[in-house]
Amino acid sequence: MFTVCNPVRKLARFATVLVAAAVLAACEPGGFGGGPSINTSEPVPVALLVPSGSPQSGDAELARSLENAARLAMSDLPNVLIDLRVYDTAGSANTAAAVAQQAVADGAKIILGPVYAQAANSAGLAVLNNNVNVLSFSNNTSIAGGNVYVLGPTFQNTADRLVSYAGRQGKSSAVIVSSNDAAGQQAQSAIASALGSSPVANAGTINFERSQQGVIDSIPTVKATVDANNADAMFLTATTAGALPLFSQLLPEAGVSPATTQYIGLTRWDIPAQTLELPGVQGGWFALPDPAKAQAYRQRYNNTYGEAPHPISGLAYDGIAAIGALVSQGNSNALSGAALTQGAGFQGVGGIFRLLPNGTNQRGLAVATIQNKQVVVIDPAPQSFSGAGF
Repeated sequence: MFTVCNPVRKLARFATVLVAAAVLAACEPGGFGGGPSINTSEPVPVALLVPSGSPQSGDAELARSLENAARLAMSDLPNVLIDLRVYDTAGSANTAAAVAQQAVADGAKIILGPVYAQAANSAGLAVLNNNVNVLSFSNNTSIAGGNVYVLGPTFQNTADRLVSYAGRQGKSSAVIVSSNDAAGQQAQSAIASALGSSPVANAGTINFERSQQGVIDSIPTVKATVDANNADAMFLTATTAGALPLFSQLLPEAGVSPATTQYIGLTRWDIPAQTLELPGVQGGWFALPDPAKAQAYRQRYNNTYGEAPHPISGLAYDGIAAIGALVSQGNSNALSGAALTQGAGFQGVGGIFRLLPNGTNQRGLAVATIQNKQVVVIDPAPQSFSGAGF
């Protein structure tokens, strides 16, 4: 969907700019708090916890892709050496805790991973008394805090970006349509929080059961709520693999016209690509990482390893890029919580990102729409945390 011309030269330049920008971001002045002391003139021991050995389908591929991405990032670091040690969690929380402790005993100064929330939480608790931070690949903010940070994209970050954009486009009120399961309720809460601090009013929430009949049963209530509040926007938390295709068909048929009520998705509407063919998603808004940078990463990974990267593999690259940027400054406390949460953030494979003191993250996202079955960026991703959308 997005092309990069002269790929070899562009990709090489992308890698250089990525690391340079990350290093520049890490120069922001600020006090560094406590944390593990490191010798920046020696290779820094970093533990990577991956779900190798897990019985779950796809975990072996995921583990390989995360390690590949981490090593790709290491090759891009100027004047910084990382001693990467890979530990297998088997996708288990108990194993994650055990190998996290082993990693620290082996000298690790920071832990990248694991992927799953329970495993990440267990790993964090296991090394809490060792004063070692954990940069998890999870996006579950319920485990964030203390020495555990989540690198995965969060509902709150996406909701904040989309609500901010909707407000700047003059939208006055929005209805939230969310599933009644845990993920749907977390998504609904994120949107409600974002609306609460914006000029866009919360026009009400409709919860639906995650089933075909549940979606069908919710349509009249959605229509009535939109009409009663003259809502000019509607947030849908459904995924493309879940209820989104059905909602995008039934809501316009019921009279919730996209011409007067802006459809906004909290999840990616461009994955898988066949979603772009659906008539009901045309004109909808959603957020995504900086498309040019994300595409450059995918091409570079493919050129290096001969296969496409796993969709979340870039989180491992981001973690190494952030560590390398901080270590390059020569501070012995470069991996402390205060250092990791410095405000200027870092450059990742999908654009800028920063870790927040509460253990969550903020990522610079673009806002896109679908026109003629093509993704069109309507508000580019910010290039710094003083840019648009923040």
